[in-house]
Amino acid sequence: MTVKTLTIDGRMLTGVAGQSIFTVAWHNEIKIPRLCHLGGVTDVGACRLCLVEVEGRARLQTSCMTEIEEGMVVHTDTPQLREYRKLLLELLFAEGNHVCAVCVSNGHCELQQMAAEVGVEHVRVAYRNPTRPVDLSHERFGLDLNRCISCTRCVRTCDEVEGAHVWDMAGRGEKLHLVADLAAPWGDSEACTDCGKCVQVCPTGALFVKGAGVGQMSKDRRFLKYIVYGRERKQWGVP
Repeated sequence: MTVKTLTIDGRMLTGVAGQSIFTVAWHNEIKIPRLCHLGGVTDVGACRLCLVEVEGRARLQTSCMTEIEEGMVVHTDTPQLREYRKLLLELLFAEGNHVCAVCVSNGHCELQQMAAEVGVEHVRVAYRNPTRPVDLSHERFGLDLNRCISCTRCVRTCDEVEGAHVWDMAGRGEKLHLVADLAAPWGDSEACTDCGKCVQVCPTGALFVKGAGVGQMSKDRRFLKYIVYGRERKQWGVP
């Protein structure tokens, strides 16, 4: 086990070779904004909110995908990064149909919370107002693509934790969207186990429990830590 020393926001810290900047920062209570990161599943760097400045590198680095190096000097909260993150959040609002006032996750939405933290008061770019469907074919759950931010939390959780791989992403650019079983209605999926894990890890109101009213869809991800912890220690005879 190789230990590496680096500096993050003026603090000299240590981490294990192979760890990401994001992991070392969060373990030392340096909170880097993120929407796609989810403890217990693979990082993909989809949301770009965790970008940081690394001295000696011309480009901003995705902290969840960049491994620490000896002597690395990292800045996680600079005027450039704050403005960049603010613009990214505005773009997320503009490219979807996020009407918080009528959303089941109003008050419990990570996108909404993040926007408040970085100071998004209005959106400075034109709204796209896309036409996106709502899938209510599942008996217990619903999918509202108008609120999806393509973070792929549900994709990774279904694949890596539940082992079903119901979800995936299709299309490119502004046409990128979540699909179940090669674009079949969710309710027709033969792979879905009806576990609801994807619903609980969704940061917005895109995946929700049917019957939830405005502001009533509160997510609980504690199950994920329990499952991952148990698997790492082979508590259930997992090979």
